[in-house]
Amino acid sequence: MHACHLAVRLFRLFDLGRKIAGNRKRALKTLHFVALFLTMSVICIPGLWIVLNSFRPTVEIMAKPPIWTPSFTLDHYRAMFGGAGEGGVPVFSYFRNSLIISVVSTAIAILIGMSGGYAFARYRFKGKSGYFVGLMLFRAVPGVALSLPLFIVFAKVGIIDTHFGLILVYVAMNVPFTIWLTDGFFRQIPKELHEAAEIDGCTRWQAFWKVEFPVARSGVASAAIFAFLTSWNEFALASQLTRSVGSKTMPVGLLDFTAEFTINWGGMCALAVLMIVPALILTFIVQKHLIAGLTFGGVKG
Repeated sequence: MHACHLAVRLFRLFDLGRKIAGNRKRALKTLHFVALFLTMSVICIPGLWIVLNSFRPTVEIMAKPPIWTPSFTLDHYRAMFGGAGEGGVPVFSYFRNSLIISVVSTAIAILIGMSGGYAFARYRFKGKSGYFVGLMLFRAVPGVALSLPLFIVFAKVGIIDTHFGLILVYVAMNVPFTIWLTDGFFRQIPKELHEAAEIDGCTRWQAFWKVEFPVARSGVASAAIFAFLTSWNEFALASQLTRSVGSKTMPVGLLDFTAEFTINWGGMCALAVLMIVPALILTFIVQKHLIAGLTFGGVKG
């Protein structure tokens, strides 16, 4: 009888401990969810505030204390697409310039970066570590620090205020980053795949293009996305190296809403929304490749 009571008490203690452990697990899960929600809110609030301000009248944007129940208007978008006398800006020209410069610079950077990353991952050559560290150090230099030397050199060469000049700068910016990313992706591919393809009669180029590249395609795509977004959003160098409507990008176009004593915050927010939308659409379309590329390095075949 005594043994039976002892067994019941032990079972109750075990059940109580299990409930406490379950409650603790649920509390930690809830805490993690709340922390994630707060972090994402802090990250998203500036972007949400920009979107809201693009639809608010200027009076409400500048109101003190701030108005938390804004009204809705499309005046800033109408003015932006209006004529020069109506406060409009050449949005389509800026969009075309940004698209051309970003796409071309990304394509060139990926071709060079993929070749360099493959070379660092597969070949041994003298000074390999030094070259790699040098590339990473070059990428660590702030763009603002290079703006004045680049301006002087480009002005003497005659490529200031041109698509070619800005493409050249963005390629130099993105190549070290793409080399670093693709080097990591190609290192995860077993060398045996390449060797087996050569044994089956493939040349080195065919082994790369038909065997290794398809495996690393998601990683290369993620590198291309990061390079494109870097070129699309860059402001510091573009603001120094472009002057005319034929070469200005959309980030530089934000300066069109500034005057000597005033700033058109509503128009600036409207143009910022037009900048954000293509980047969001691109990220949404290629999110499968982006996630696969970012997780590729953690999975070994």
